Amino acid sequence: MSKPLDIKVRNAVLTTMARLISIEKSTLLEANQKDLNGYNGEDLAMADRLKVDKSKIEGMISALEKLANEPDPLGIERFSFTHENGIRVSNKTAPFGTILIIYESRPDVTIEAAGITFKSGNKILLKGGKESFHSNLFLVDLWHQALEEHSCSSDWVTYLQFNRLQTQAFLENPSQKLDLIVPRGGEKLIAFVKEHATCPVIVSGRGNNFVYVDTEADLQMALDIIINGKTSKISACNALDKVLISRDLPRKQEFLQHLTQSLKKHNVEILTDAKLEGLEGTSVIPHEKVWYEEFLDYKILIGQVPDLNEAVSTINTYGGGHSAVIVTNNDEKADEFMTSVDSAAVYHNASSRFTDGGQFGLGGELAISTDKLHQRGPIGLQHLVTNKWYVKGNGQVR
Repeated sequence: MSKPLDIKVRNAVLTTMARLISIEKSTLLEANQKDLNGYNGEDLAMADRLKVDKSKIEGMISALEKLANEPDPLGIERFSFTHENGIRVSNKTAPFGTILIIYESRPDVTIEAAGITFKSGNKILLKGGKESFHSNLFLVDLWHQALEEHSCSSDWVTYLQFNRLQTQAFLENPSQKLDLIVPRGGEKLIAFVKEHATCPVIVSGRGNNFVYVDTEADLQMALDIIINGKTSKISACNALDKVLISRDLPRKQEFLQHLTQSLKKHNVEILTDAKLEGLEGTSVIPHEKVWYEEFLDYKILIGQVPDLNEAVSTINTYGGGHSAVIVTNNDEKADEFMTSVDSAAVYHNASSRFTDGGQFGLGGELAISTDKLHQRGPIGLQHLVTNKWYVKGNGQVR
């Protein structure tokens, strides 16, 4: 493993990278337009992730500038202990070494994820999708310019121009030491990586998030949270897919009517379970498997449950382990829900769209993990490290 670059050098590279992106905005947009021209646009979520506009570029620049101002996540002492024989033991944060990020259609990952990985002292291998080829290559070229400007080797950021078979071969028999893999994309990509990888994998990306509307919910609040979660960004893994309505919800039919009307204004396809069959403008799901699906589309499923316990059970059975929301004015019910639901992020009276490293105060994210090791939820700068034990003595033997 290469020795991490000095923190001043890492910060200088990040600041230079922000400046280069600002200078090369128009060229980046031209490269991205080539990718957009080559994409058929059939997948709305992928098209949204693929597109780079002025807002996304500003986000890239801001992410890099914020990273450069964050404290060094390396060498932080997490634990210290002095043995009775005088040996001094401490545990400090350390880089993983080399991290491979495999991602689909999102050029901003080439900046934000790579930036977090680099700041935390790791070498980066980037394997983007063919749909974002021109955008990614241009951004990697800027990375190399920034590294060169500060006399750093370009192999701190490497882009792998592999097809599927080459990627599989690399996962099964890496041509260099590989310490961690982070796949960011759909379930097929994640399954492919987990099947062939020979080093640890952090699973990121699957949502299938739920909202439960309790009997003591503020109905306008519930409506606002559902509409925001479903329609503000369908391509996000923190978007809403499923709504559970309490069977005994006061003014239930009136609420459902308002909800379906509001969803229809956003051109959302509305599915229901059999208990809500006949709800105007909706259709009943054809089979149970729909409960497991992450839609990434203008589509939502509304179901009915008798109580809080059934809501929790339903979410724990079908949810993706990402985010779950309860809307209620009863704090005891909220506490029970948040304790019992097995998700990386649980919410009381707020939209699932906040599950994001920047929104959680982490300054950005590499990914949002639905695994429980080694970090759950948004993986920020301070999480993209492992640890090392330092033991200092003066000749002690055991």
